Amino acid sequence: MTTTTKPTTFTELGLSPSMLKALSKKGFETPSPIQELVIREFLHNQSNLIGQAQTGTGKTAAFAIPIIETIQPNGRVKAIILTPTRELALQVSEEIYSLCGDKKIHVLAVYGGQSLDQQMRNLKRGVDIVVGTPGRVMDLMDRKSLIINELEYFVLDEADEMLNMGFVDDIELILQKTNDNKKMLFFSATMPSSILNIAKKYMGEFKTLKIQNKDMTTNLTEQIYFEVRDGNKFEALCRVLDFEQDFYGIIFCRTKLEVETTCEHLKTRGYAAGSLHGDITQVIRNKTLANFKSKTITILVATDVAARGIDVNNLTHVINYSIPHEVEAYVHRIGRTGRAGKKGIAITFVTPRESAKLSQIERITKTRITKQKVPTAVEVLSSKKEGLYAAVAEIIAENDHNGYLEMAKEITANGNAEAAVAALLRHVYQDSFLPEQYNTSLDENSYSRTYNNNNYTNNSSTVDTGDNTKLFIAIGKDDGFNPRKLLDFLKERVKTPARKVRDVKVMDKFSFITVPFDEAEIIMRKLNTSGKSLVEKAKK
Repeated sequence: MTTTTKPTTFTELGLSPSMLKALSKKGFETPSPIQELVIREFLHNQSNLIGQAQTGTGKTAAFAIPIIETIQPNGRVKAIILTPTRELALQVSEEIYSLCGDKKIHVLAVYGGQSLDQQMRNLKRGVDIVVGTPGRVMDLMDRKSLIINELEYFVLDEADEMLNMGFVDDIELILQKTNDNKKMLFFSATMPSSILNIAKKYMGEFKTLKIQNKDMTTNLTEQIYFEVRDGNKFEALCRVLDFEQDFYGIIFCRTKLEVETTCEHLKTRGYAAGSLHGDITQVIRNKTLANFKSKTITILVATDVAARGIDVNNLTHVINYSIPHEVEAYVHRIGRTGRAGKKGIAITFVTPRESAKLSQIERITKTRITKQKVPTAVEVLSSKKEGLYAAVAEIIAENDHNGYLEMAKEITANGNAEAAVAALLRHVYQDSFLPEQYNTSLDENSYSRTYNNNNYTNNSSTVDTGDNTKLFIAIGKDDGFNPRKLLDFLKERVKTPARKVRDVKVMDKFSFITVPFDEAEIIMRKLNTSGKSLVEKAKK
């Protein structure tokens, strides 16, 4: 007879109500294997530890939970976590902060590329936990701003990566300035001898906790990626949404701002999209999820934390609009599709500088993620036409058009049926089946040039961006405009359909849009000849 072991819960690990509440808010129910081992040892036995586990297995929470549970915040640095990169420093500090719950703990990320003076001022005001890169930590120590002689915890994250980046000597120099009675934890996917030597030299007695690698992804999910430049991401996203018929999925972004910006741009382009992130109230969250489950909206733009707890089994796609830092987050994301025996597709957008992160995901998940090209404008239009033709054929086969036969006879009464159908398609779909709606610079893999302040003239001006033009318009937020109102204004007064407008940016006193050359000429002619009256009407 086969027996199953019930998973350990966070409650069984003896965590405080405040911590359990914070974990529940993040959607965490049971600890990962490394979390269970480290929390038990670090929290209850106060052992020095070496944790060997792959990136993406929940290591941050493994060391953050015991630290938060045991330190008493007083504005003096009680814990320091060293990370190899600024991106990881930010990610770790955000994760720690999200776990603090009701406990008033001040967390500060310190790294190069950010104002040193600002970091010094933050330290002077009082910080309990510092997360930083070795170089910036040493700078702050040299300036006597970062004092680390009262530490309770010293954590080295991604120790093997530290070795690869040549930080071993820096780590030793930092350790030499710390007090002896601290507890230490080193995390590493592998355990090179140089890291073990540091552990033996500074830890004294320590325990090694090792987690075996597991198959982290599902066979029911097809995993592909597109290599795109930052400036082309949104155009690529729209092409995927138009190319994939019956798209029903989640688009994952890294930050709340990126979620809001992406969702608003999608709505502006006419997509049925909704957003979820940590600042959205429970009432709005429930309404958005209800609309998503009923397919009133078919696109959900979300952060990782906000998407936890979503129970939808029939998603066709998951899109990583921003590649996640943690492999575990990638696995959680793509696990949203390919459920209940149905195939799903996971698409990841990767900028050239993120190729190493993609390779890490492939290595740890033991999965091949196939590179594909973003669908061309011709391919997207072909797919959209196929979908329309199939829908028309189905309606005819089911004889579900009788209510419109009389209108069809009247529309085609002039004898030119093809022209009548074409006019009807133009009226219903506007420009959605015309190639001009797609920015061909994505096919050519070229960059767009930015605007120059010297190009501003009269009520509107242009800047060349490949096949399109960036247009300056002298109305903005102070005139009561937002992106949607500006698009409505252009459609109503200048007859420019929203689908032709890209990159809408509404500033306080002026706005920018990107449109095709021919459309820009129409807009400029309208705004610059009768433009003064049009703008005055718009402001009213």
